Amino acid sequence: MANDLFLGVDVGSVSTDLVLMDKEGQIRAKLYLKTSGRPVEILKKGLMLLNRQVGGSMRIKGAGVTGSGRQLAGLLIGADVIKNEITAHAVAAMKIEPSVRTVLEIGGQDSKIIFLKDGMVADFAMNTVCAAGTGSFLDRQATRLEIPIEEFGGYALRAANPVRIAGRCAVFAESDMVHKQQTGHGNEDIIAGLCEALVRNYLNNLAKGKEICGPIVFQGGVAANVGMAAAFEKILQKKIIIPRDFEVMGAYGAAILAQEEIEATGNTTRFLGFENLNSDFSVMSLECKDCPNMCEVIKIRANGSLKACWGDRCGKWSALAGKAANG
Repeated sequence: MANDLFLGVDVGSVSTDLVLMDKEGQIRAKLYLKTSGRPVEILKKGLMLLNRQVGGSMRIKGAGVTGSGRQLAGLLIGADVIKNEITAHAVAAMKIEPSVRTVLEIGGQDSKIIFLKDGMVADFAMNTVCAAGTGSFLDRQATRLEIPIEEFGGYALRAANPVRIAGRCAVFAESDMVHKQQTGHGNEDIIAGLCEALVRNYLNNLAKGKEICGPIVFQGGVAANVGMAAAFEKILQKKIIIPRDFEVMGAYGAAILAQEEIEATGNTTRFLGFENLNSDFSVMSLECKDCPNMCEVIKIRANGSLKACWGDRCGKWSALAGKAANG
C-alpha cells in the first residue's frame, strides 16, 4: 500500500529545503541543500534525492512551496499551494508549539520576526538589507577565525567575559572583532560578544520596541548556533524553543498548508510527478520597456515551450504565457 505524503519546498537565495510529511504531520524525509544560484538544478536534484530516500511506495497527495523562489518552484513541481515565507514559518511554528507568540527566524541572508495572537499572524517584520546576524555572515567569521561553523556557537558558551562588539552592521562588527583580537581578547569572549551584538541588532531592527512574548520559537539555519540561542535567552530573559527540524521549517509549513488545502477542497493534487524532472527547464529575464514601469519579467520554458511569465505589473507577459501554455 502506498504511503500518502505531502511535499513542502522552500526555495531561498541560500538554501533549497524539501520535506516529505505524512498525514499525521510527521516529517518522513527532509533535505537542506545549497541553492548556489542554480534554483532549477538544485530543486530537481532535491526531488530526485527525496524520491530515492522514500522509495517507490510513496504517493504525493499534495505539494506546497514557499520562499523567494516560490513562483518558479510552484510551476516546476505543479504546486497546490504557493505561500509567502511569513505564513509558512508561522504555520510550522504553531504545529510545534500551538501557543507560540513569537517566531524568530534567521536564515542565510535575511531574517524575520513574526508575532502571533490567537493562532493568527498579528504582525511581522523582515530584514533583507543588513547582513549582520545572518548565516552567511556567521559562516564568514567562522572561516576567518579558522573555526568549524559547527563549533562556533560552542565557543560562545565557554566565554568567561564576553566583550562588547559593535553589531549595528556587518562591517562594523567584523572590524570590531579584529580590534578585540589585536588587544588580546580570546576567541571565546569575542564570539560570545559577537552573538550578543547580533541579537541586539536583530531586536533593534525588527522588534522596534514591541513586546516579545513567550512561547518563543527560534528557527532557520542560524538556530543551529547554540551561541545565538544562548544570547537570545540572556537578552530576552525568556526560554527559547528550537524545533528539531529548525532548518527546514519553511518547507514544513508549506507541506502543512498543502495538506490543509487538499483536505479542505477535496481536490486531487496538481503535483506533476517525479518523472517531470526529465523536462528541460530554462529561465531567463528581460526588462520590458513598453511603459515607464520598466518591469523585470521572468520567463520560464519547458522543453522549448513558454510555460509562464511573472514580474509584469500590467499582466501582458503573464497573459501571453497563459495562452501559450493552454494552446
